[in-house]
Amino acid sequence: MKYALLLFISLFLGSGALAQRTFTISGVVTDAGNGETLIGASVVTADYSVGTTTNEYGFYSLTLPAADSVALEFSYVGFQTERRTVALQANASLQVELSTGVQLQEVVVQAGSVRDVLQSTEMSVATISTKEAKAIPVLLGESDILKTIQLKPGIISGSEGTTGLFVRGGGADQNLIILDEAIVYNPNHLFGFFSTFNTDAVKDLKLYKGGFPAQYGGRLSSVIDVKLKEGNSKHFAGSGGIGLLASRLTLEGPIVKDKASFIVSGRRTYVDLLTNQVNRANRNTEDYNPIPGYYFYDLNTKINVELGERDKLLFSGYFGRDVFGFDGDFFDFDFDWGNATGTVRWNHVFNPKLFANTTFTYSDYQYNIENRLTGFSFVLGSNIKDANLKSDFYYAINNRHTLRFGGNATYHWFTVGRLKAGSTDGKVNFSSGQNLNGLEAGLYVSDDWDINPQWSLSTGLRLNAFNNDNTWRAAPEPRFSARYAPNRRLSVKASYARMNQYLHLIANAGVALPTDVWYPSTRRVRPQSSDQVAAGVSVDLGKGLLLTAETYYKWLHNQIEFVDGAELFANNELENEFANGKGYGYGFELGVEKKEGRLTGWIGYTLGLTRRGEFVPLDEEARFAQEGYFPPIYDRRHDLSVVAMWDISRRISATASFVYGSGDLRWLPGGRFTFQDVYGGSFETVTPDYLDRNNYRLPPYHRLDLGLVIRFFPRWGENDITLSVVNAYDRRNTFFIYFEPEFKEVTDTQGNTFEVPERIAAKQVSLFPILPSITWNFKF
Repeated sequence: MKYALLLFISLFLGSGALAQRTFTISGVVTDAGNGETLIGASVVTADYSVGTTTNEYGFYSLTLPAADSVALEFSYVGFQTERRTVALQANASLQVELSTGVQLQEVVVQAGSVRDVLQSTEMSVATISTKEAKAIPVLLGESDILKTIQLKPGIISGSEGTTGLFVRGGGADQNLIILDEAIVYNPNHLFGFFSTFNTDAVKDLKLYKGGFPAQYGGRLSSVIDVKLKEGNSKHFAGSGGIGLLASRLTLEGPIVKDKASFIVSGRRTYVDLLTNQVNRANRNTEDYNPIPGYYFYDLNTKINVELGERDKLLFSGYFGRDVFGFDGDFFDFDFDWGNATGTVRWNHVFNPKLFANTTFTYSDYQYNIENRLTGFSFVLGSNIKDANLKSDFYYAINNRHTLRFGGNATYHWFTVGRLKAGSTDGKVNFSSGQNLNGLEAGLYVSDDWDINPQWSLSTGLRLNAFNNDNTWRAAPEPRFSARYAPNRRLSVKASYARMNQYLHLIANAGVALPTDVWYPSTRRVRPQSSDQVAAGVSVDLGKGLLLTAETYYKWLHNQIEFVDGAELFANNELENEFANGKGYGYGFELGVEKKEGRLTGWIGYTLGLTRRGEFVPLDEEARFAQEGYFPPIYDRRHDLSVVAMWDISRRISATASFVYGSGDLRWLPGGRFTFQDVYGGSFETVTPDYLDRNNYRLPPYHRLDLGLVIRFFPRWGENDITLSVVNAYDRRNTFFIYFEPEFKEVTDTQGNTFEVPERIAAKQVSLFPILPSITWNFKF
């Protein structure tokens, strides 16, 4: 009877006897050098029997049996392992700072990345550190973390030099790009040749290709979560660089040491300063054509305030703009576009097991084109704005269950195709455009369950809803992933995710352009959706080598294409130009990555196929000629990348990257008609005869980039000279193709000579030859 009573108390009075024998250690893991929180740091008991990792805000929670002495081990990639002993007789708060090694030999991966990948249920994830992004050679020496992530398997880049992303058969608009939890709608500068992310200000970048966590929604194919640095809370510091194209400067430091900090990071190109001087020097030159001016800039700011051990408040903002202008005697043309985001975050620890993050964000993307002729002006623009409020809760039920739940609400404002034109005297005026809005909301819950050392399970459900024009659309999004690890060196994983997308990018080009327009789901335009399944295996090959292999299949629903002969300019009935269809994609991804030692890097290979089809116009009178399924332009069969980074010594590092990909597809005419207006006149080649969509594959794309970093260590800090050579063997890759008729002379029976079209020749334009560059970087 006594034992039965004890069992009853143990089972039903959980706050009683059994609960008193376990306590929770919680806290935040930070970098000892600057106070930055460390995401994904390992926290384990000394015998590795129980462990956890810090969340995206550096918080951890670990429940252990009561003991007079508990040994814990804290580790993170590139940092020295810290060991702490705690007397656990009550719930405890333990804040831990990790230090980097002083010498090169000490800065190696401790227990960390490989083991964490094998133990996690996460799959289809790619990460890039800022160190890797700065080391890999890039165009004109401008380090670009978004272009670096394209070297990972499963992520297909756009055309030569651009930052367009096509993930597992998805379109360029199907990527959710988040900067400090605010959405960035156009992540590009210079028409896609550079991204908006200044690597000096970035703390962490994580890309999900599948198996999406339930807290993310709104896009079909990927989530790119970029987090900015929080600012050095220990001492004032700075970094920057001067390159051929741009200069950048980052300043950070404590407002109140260990309590409040700031960071300000700016970047600007200066080509326009040179072209302006050239134009001034030649302004009196007859028949001189002025060089158009162009520049871009971006500014990142952040303030981090510790309100106490349980509360933290953060304010961050991003402001970026591209400006292109031409001023002539009778003609002026101005074109500018850019993003602005703002974030206010509040982190609160309710108790050792419950952590919350509440965020308000604001996003604004717009473009404006202004054209002025003598006596006439023309203005065209588009805009999307968001205001978003969300709360995310992290609840460590015990060491086997971690519950995450929360919700968000976003209000969207759209200005689509705003056009104003007229004469300067006011006698002629006309305008067009649409103002739309929408409310998007979501609730989610997920549970990460470590069933036993071999099996782990992550399940989640997200409920999404969207309102526009008094029409509500709602849909559930189940998420599931599982991991089976028969031993410490092998794990097998599988996942399923359903996603819905209520915003659509209206684009009429193969690459993302600033003039592309975002359009909401309406009564007629249904939301896009996708279902993706994936399965893979991860193997620890030893010596820091990790092998991953994944296969996936994705179904795409309610995809949008333009009908034949779509009228996009100044059209207030833009929906009539849409057609709804389906799509699918499947493929295989293989990667080998080395994270330990002086030689690191990875090899990634992707074999993929993508199709779209069965499109039906929304307007019954419109026409979509293509029957069945066809490949989109980003259907790339093979994609290979090889990246190597070699720390030769503390002062010298060498890097190399090689990429190869099947050529992109283009929709080219199968022939042209010719006609002669009157006998004796010239022959004209007009009216192209288009066959199936995207019927021509460009030549294969491949390129080798090389880099060398030479470091110096003066008393005031560090600096380096970075030398890079892009396209080292001068491969002339295809940027676009154009056509020119070739003629031959013929003579008729009366002795008249004509030029008659003999054939239509396709000609290639290449963008980049071999391009060396040099950049000076510094840190103090």
